Amino acid sequence: MISVLQRVREARVDVDGQTVGAIGAGLLVLVCAERGDTEAEADKLLAKILKLRIFSDAAGKMNQSVQDVDGGLLLVSQFTLAADTTGGNRPSFTQAAAPDEGRRLYDYLVAQARRAHPVVATGQFAADMQVHLVNDGPVTIPLRMPPAVHQN
Repeated sequence: MISVLQRVREARVDVDGQTVGAIGAGLLVLVCAERGDTEAEADKLLAKILKLRIFSDAAGKMNQSVQDVDGGLLLVSQFTLAADTTGGNRPSFTQAAAPDEGRRLYDYLVAQARRAHPVVATGQFAADMQVHLVNDGPVTIPLRMPPAVHQN
């Protein structure tokens, strides 16, 4: 799974002029399931998101997690993170999971996040979304959980 974390002061997602998800301070997480991803990659990604120390402590050092600061999570599906631009000027998205599988893994990630964290908002899978955010820092961190290698 691929994700991009943005530490935000606030963020929201609008669909058709209506806000479908919003948080105050916390993390906006753009997330994409790739072909071959399973719940194991989603679990690893969530664990990393919740524990990554990218919030400032009292001394101003990045030493606290979103859990430590009671921040919100805004999880937004974004298949374009799987873009392959090596073959020309038009990106290919063949590495993104098929839509049904991408939705299943996104829904799984959201459900697990809601079990583990008190403030979780979402975008709307496969919708034309407008994402509004105030990036704090700015702090933007890419994360990739490669698919597990299965041995026969």
